Amino acid sequence: MTKFTDQLFDMAQPVWIKSYKHPFIKEIASGELAPSVFRYYLLQDRYYLEEFGKIHGLAAQKSSDARTAEFLRANAENLKNGEVEIRKAFFQQLAISSDEIQLTPIAPSAYNYVNHMYEQLYHGTTQRTIASLLPCYWLYNEIGKRLIAEGSPVSLYQQWIATYDSEAYTEDVQTMLDLTNQAASEVDEQEREAMKQAFYRSSIYELRFWEMAYTMERWDS
Repeated sequence: MTKFTDQLFDMAQPVWIKSYKHPFIKEIASGELAPSVFRYYLLQDRYYLEEFGKIHGLAAQKSSDARTAEFLRANAENLKNGEVEIRKAFFQQLAISSDEIQLTPIAPSAYNYVNHMYEQLYHGTTQRTIASLLPCYWLYNEIGKRLIAEGSPVSLYQQWIATYDSEAYTEDVQTMLDLTNQAASEVDEQEREAMKQAFYRSSIYELRFWEMAYTMERWDS
């Protein structure tokens, strides 16, 4: 029997392929990505990851499944103490100051992506929330696996790539896939369709996030 996540994977491919081929990703691999663009990406991603972690914690409180709640709680802490710490190391290398963080407005696409996930959390279900969180895990892992073999000639970009091909990160992705399949098994077909929509929209927002960074999107642009 086809897993629910297999259906999600097939549905997302047209959008994910656009992510794989986006200039932001291709230029990270070639080393040609402008440092100013990567800097802008990191500033927006800092906001995204902070909210992403909060959503994990809030979803854990709403979940009635012990394993799901435990994973979401643990990753809320991991995001705070792990991936966010990695970003801080990037900030130090690029001399990104706390003032710059505070003075950089949240870009429209980052703002909308986060609001989409909060919509699933507060006006949807735990199952939809899990589905909306999944593309960030899964797509980054797919990108990491595609880029790691050749890597990037720029040390900072290579560090970014390696983060998403690590064994620990891949294990987290597999757990999220398992939890998504479990969540889909707990609900009816109508709710599974809502989960698919939440997942697909997050996949669209992932693509828009690369574009947001690459064009250094502003509210008046």
